[in-house]
Order: sequence, then structure tokens, then C-alpha cells
Amino acid sequence: MSCAVDLTPALRATWQVPSFATPLWLGRRQPWCVIIPVINEGERISRLLQRMAALSIAEHADIIIVDGGSSDGSLALEALQALGVRGLLVKTAPGKLSAQLRCAYAFALDEGYAGIVTIDGNDKDDPAAIPRFIEALRDGVDFVQASRFIAGGQAENTPTSRNFAIRFIHAPLLSLFSGFHWTDTTQGFRAYSRKLLLAPEVAPFRRVFMTYELLAYLSYRAPRLGYRCIELPSARRYPKGEVPTKISSVSGNLSIIQVLLKACLGRYNP
Repeated sequence: MSCAVDLTPALRATWQVPSFATPLWLGRRQPWCVIIPVINEGERISRLLQRMAALSIAEHADIIIVDGGSSDGSLALEALQALGVRGLLVKTAPGKLSAQLRCAYAFALDEGYAGIVTIDGNDKDDPAAIPRFIEALRDGVDFVQASRFIAGGQAENTPTSRNFAIRFIHAPLLSLFSGFHWTDTTQGFRAYSRKLLLAPEVAPFRRVFMTYELLAYLSYRAPRLGYRCIELPSARRYPKGEVPTKISSVSGNLSIIQVLLKACLGRYNP
């Protein structure tokens, strides 16, 4: 599949991408890829990959895992390949989720993918929505956000405090400042066009994106610049008695609010 947006050497030279290793890369096969950020997800990443294999996701998009430095043995290469994974990137530089995503997005764009779907590796999201995300990208959408809160979506066992924060703080503020009506803005199940990620006025490959800034920034920046954004329904299920997350309860949530306010005020703009 051809892509109208070119990655020039001059643009590529401006990117700030954390260092990473590539223990597995079988080459690009599909026009689209699914990027899965993980760190010590244990059985959760295996369950997600098994679900994706049952849905034949690899027939729609190449599956690439970006690891933030797992030490739990959950990413054995032979097991990953058996479940359809085509690439494993391992971030070797400092940083959290945004740094991982900069590694993976840069890799995917370098490899010529026309669009990227990102789904968390903790098995909370239903990968059955991935083909619909890809279809939206194919139809010219630049940013697809999964939402459990719109018609057809499902929210199961969402912690009360998190549900309140998303529906009455995070999504409303991003909606107000971005000009697009978002309903579910904290989750990482989304898709981006190549055009959006390559745009110099978006410029996602900057060191300012180290923890959780990139998600809020793109939700703010893309609509403000007139890129085509939509939400699609999805299911997000938390296991009973467990909240699989890398965000600590107090300091982590305060950091998310600080990031939100900075994004809404344009502090991360190029």
C-alpha cells in the first residue's frame, strides 16, 4: 500500500528517539501494525496475544511489542513468534510509556507503515475492535480513540475513582480545550495515521514525552490542528480484585492531572 506522506531525511534527523534494541524483527508484511507496550505483564500479555491469534489479527496488521525493560521472563522469543508477533523492541534508555511509544512509533514509521494501532499489554482491552480501527484509518481517519462509554462500548469493573476522574475531569477538560468531544481519554487503545505522526506541527518525537504526556498531548493537539478524529466503541474489563496498571494510586494520579493541565494549556506544543 502506498502512502502519500514521505519521511524525509531532514525530518527524520529532528527526531529524539530513545535507544532501543531489536531482538526480534521478521520484516513488514502488512500496511498496518499493532504496537503493544509492556513491562512485566506476566500472563496478561500471553492471554492478549492468544486472543489476538484467535481473532487472526495478524492477517490485518503486523504485531510489534515494545518492552520497557521486563524482568519476568514473559517475552520469550519462541513463544512470541508462535503467537504471531513479528517484532520485539526493548527500550534501553530512561523513560516510561511515552518513551516506549516514541521508540515504537519511530520504528514503525521507518519501516513504512501507513498507520499504527496501540493496545495496552495488560489484557484489559478487547482486540476484536482492531480491524474496525484499521478500517477507519483506511477511510482517512487520523486518530481513532477506543471508548467504553459510547453506544456499543462496555466498561466492566472500572474502579470508582478512575471512572469519576475520566468522565468528569480528564475527558471533559480535553474536550473543552481540544474542541472535540472525547469520552474516554486515559486509555491507550487508539490508532494514528502516518500523516498525523509525521506532521511537523505535531512533532511527537521529542524528549518532553517521557512518562504519560504523549497520550494527553495527542488527544489535545490532533483536533486543534483539524485532523480527523473519531471514537469507536470498545470493551475495557478490569479483573475483579485487581487493577493492572503502572500508575501508582496517589503520586501517579497527581502526575496524570499535571500532565493533563499542561497539555490543555498547550505546554507540549512544538
